Amino acid sequence: MQFATAQNKMGVISLKIKSLSKKQIKVMNWWSKESEFYNYDAIICDGAVRSGKTFCMSLSFIIWCFYEFANSDFALCGKTIKSLKRNMITPIMPVLKALGFECEEKVSENKLTITYHGVTNRIYFFGGKDESSASLIQGMTLSGVLFDEVALMPRSFVEQAIARCSVAGSRFWFNCNPEYPEHWFYVEWIKMAKDKNALYLHFTMDDNPSLAENVKKRYESLYSGVFYERFIKGRWVAVYGAVYPFMENEDMYCEVPKGEFDRYVISCDYGTVNPASFGLWGRQNNVWYRIDEYYFNSRQEGFQKTDEEHYEGLLKLAGNRKIAKVIVDPSAASFIEVIRRHAKFDVCPAQNNVINGIRQASQALKDGSVKICKNCRAIKKEFSLYRWDTKKHDDLPVKENDHAMDDLRYFVTTEFDRGVQVFAFATQR
Repeated sequence: MQFATAQNKMGVISLKIKSLSKKQIKVMNWWSKESEFYNYDAIICDGAVRSGKTFCMSLSFIIWCFYEFANSDFALCGKTIKSLKRNMITPIMPVLKALGFECEEKVSENKLTITYHGVTNRIYFFGGKDESSASLIQGMTLSGVLFDEVALMPRSFVEQAIARCSVAGSRFWFNCNPEYPEHWFYVEWIKMAKDKNALYLHFTMDDNPSLAENVKKRYESLYSGVFYERFIKGRWVAVYGAVYPFMENEDMYCEVPKGEFDRYVISCDYGTVNPASFGLWGRQNNVWYRIDEYYFNSRQEGFQKTDEEHYEGLLKLAGNRKIAKVIVDPSAASFIEVIRRHAKFDVCPAQNNVINGIRQASQALKDGSVKICKNCRAIKKEFSLYRWDTKKHDDLPVKENDHAMDDLRYFVTTEFDRGVQVFAFATQR
């Protein structure tokens, strides 16, 4: 058994862990007075998925709060509060309670009040999804802040949160999976860790002793190309070449399966001058199949269609099937209004984060929870043409041959929670 212990004026906190890697032990103990890293102001953990960095960091952060402070305020920051709770709060709550911490969450205030041996500290939750998020944390005085998935947050939000840590002894905690090598956090923090007085630890799946070899292999099979380099190898690498290189393999396409589907969804990338692409998706045995599509390219056809004419194409694609929802490009306000006015289908705007959507779609195609049927020729053609824009310094594909690619992305990110479903599907294999 490995032990991480901390002692201050209020008593002793002892944590029993079945097994810890050397890097995990550093994360658990770096802030203690006995540690060689005690004088560091920050810790940065990056690297592969499932490498054991997130759980030990979140637990260590809470224990450190009571090691150094009492009646103080802290912040836990995620891309969204929902993802923060899923990644950090929910997993550590049973452990904290088992250790004797009293935890009271106030959902309306996005606050967790924790008490141990009569000492109370307050943890506030923040989502750093865009530039406007910086205003949410202004005016606070914090004794420490932890950023989960910091590479997905805008720089303005992170810097505003850091500026709130004006209490003596406050520290910064960062974890993330890699992005592109020109990313601001990689340039300003990881490459400058020594100048920032930050402890930098790079994790791989081998640093997580609780991960079995067959589980490691399962995760390795879920990624390819740049996402394999980033999420399995843990490297900050640039994108290049095809966005979905594995879709060049004919074995990735299948015939429309026989039998009944228990749910149908249509995803739409709407265009008038640009092509319009609609995908019909059917679910069978927990697998989603693109069983048909509507694709209209006004430049090739020599004329444009109106919203109503595209709606007729949507009706034809749906046929007499019961469509659970129609997911539409959020910028296509007029087409969304047409669908609502006819009142035949439930319609919802799609989630539209490009790079995250590509990652999720790539993972779904690789693990087999989403499959493309051979009769869907338009999306198959775009798979062969869709490329990363190597002239840019950030992660963006070329804005060409991307309309079926967009409706695929809208479907995957909007129809189901990839963080839950991918893992559930993978464990069944």
